[in-house]
Amino acid sequence: MAEQKGRRQFLLKSALAVAGFPILGRYLTACSPSRPKPIAGKLQGPSFKAGHLLRKGISVIPEEIEAVDVVIVGGGVSGLSANRWLHQNSSAKVVLLELEDQPGGNAVAGRNKYTAYPWGAHYLTLPNNDLPELLQFLEEEAVITGYNEQKLPVYNEYYLCFDPEERLFINGYWQQGLVPNWGVPEAELKETARFFKLIEEYRQAKGADGKFAFAIPLAASSADETYRQLDKLSMKEWLHQEKFSSPHLLWYLNYCCLDDYGSRLEDTSAWAGIHYFASRRAKAANTDSDRVLTWPEGNFWLVNRLRQAAENNIRTNALTYRVHLAQDKVLVDYLDVTTNKHRRLVAKQCILATSHFVNERLLQGMQEQRNPVKQSHFSYSTWLVANLTLKEVPSGRGTPLCWDNVIYGSCSLGYVYANQQQVQLYPAKKTITFYYPLTGEHEAQVRAEAYRKEKEAWQEMVLTELEKAHPAIRKEVETLDVWVWGHGMIRPTVGFIWGEEKRKAEAPVQDKVFFAHTDLSGISVFEEAFYQGLKAAKQIINTSHEA
Repeated sequence: MAEQKGRRQFLLKSALAVAGFPILGRYLTACSPSRPKPIAGKLQGPSFKAGHLLRKGISVIPEEIEAVDVVIVGGGVSGLSANRWLHQNSSAKVVLLELEDQPGGNAVAGRNKYTAYPWGAHYLTLPNNDLPELLQFLEEEAVITGYNEQKLPVYNEYYLCFDPEERLFINGYWQQGLVPNWGVPEAELKETARFFKLIEEYRQAKGADGKFAFAIPLAASSADETYRQLDKLSMKEWLHQEKFSSPHLLWYLNYCCLDDYGSRLEDTSAWAGIHYFASRRAKAANTDSDRVLTWPEGNFWLVNRLRQAAENNIRTNALTYRVHLAQDKVLVDYLDVTTNKHRRLVAKQCILATSHFVNERLLQGMQEQRNPVKQSHFSYSTWLVANLTLKEVPSGRGTPLCWDNVIYGSCSLGYVYANQQQVQLYPAKKTITFYYPLTGEHEAQVRAEAYRKEKEAWQEMVLTELEKAHPAIRKEVETLDVWVWGHGMIRPTVGFIWGEEKRKAEAPVQDKVFFAHTDLSGISVFEEAFYQGLKAAKQIINTSHEA
């Protein structure tokens, strides 16, 4: 979900007020009026009913049995990436099982009469030039249309984010860009400049092994302890050590952690916080390195291209409930939710492209074959995403409506304008996608409270946040749909990225069961998910050849 830029409003006093940064309990009280006004819309989310069945446990032994070569469990970007790679590079009979009625993971999308819109991840930052498989995929899908004489990619102008790209509402004014500068004291502006100078040094830094200190995928980063020890500090602690204290800068950096990770400065590994800025070194023939690729439906556009590469392999509405080994085979049991029939796939190998907490339930009968991994080390952010259909987005002073619109002082991360990439200049209605990562000290409590909250309360909270920049927005709203992600993305907490528990979770089981998910990266972005799928698919092919 890495995609907004939660901004805060009004003066330095407001910035100090959010120095602790938003937690769930705060918005439940301070940001929610007592009498919600009825608004058309739906409360949506992943398949809670099927998820409850998995938590409760299913013990049925299927009678329908089918032999295949490879089973992939999970149809997010990692699973789709693995499916595509196996289709293109092997003759294996592959079946991909996806719980929902469409693949996509946290990059799914919706549509109204006027436009498609995202329910999760909504952009891809220009990828680094040392990612050949990803660049090849983008070239196959005409996102990259060619290369110049310097072998720099030429990106399809239609998929580059149209101008104007981003703005921040601060001190009653929409400034261009998201780094606070409107009405910010000169001393704080200098401190911000010092921060970005330090980040540029990290961007170019290499460890004793000759690798960049911060790379994409994360696995390509230097193992030099000079840099990896930053994973043992929180971003908040590192900023304090480096004497960064500007409230405006700290707010912006907290926003960045919320944006990509769903976690606050105090919850985020300093290594991950620096990686957000220092890992990207893209170069293109026809655009700046910091531009993004985006579509009205967000990254669901990329999901559909991955899906179409081997669509016949995919079975949706398939709840996998058990994976175990027997006689040198992998037995994968699943429930066809549409027919209520239990089926078993007997495979040579399997890829679990699912979150770690799901894997622990699927593999409960395989303790002897696996090293135990502590679930408590895997932390997940909870998200609220809302899509609003408006007659008009209210205007304001300063920079006009942009693709990304953030409010300084808000409890949210702002909103994305879904119609931005449409060629039509004056759409009949306008759609904005609002993002809110729900944070707090007790992750399970935050998630439980989010699940209990009613649609009307969510709608009121969304409108209250948007009113900070658009006081008249209520009269423009025609529909307001909301989506709750209980486990929206993995959080790179202190010590997690280079910790022992994540390393153990990556290890295949007897070269039969492999793992592919951004949980194994520590951050949930498209490049990491794509890489995890490729890695597992290549492991399957390599071990198959060895056998």
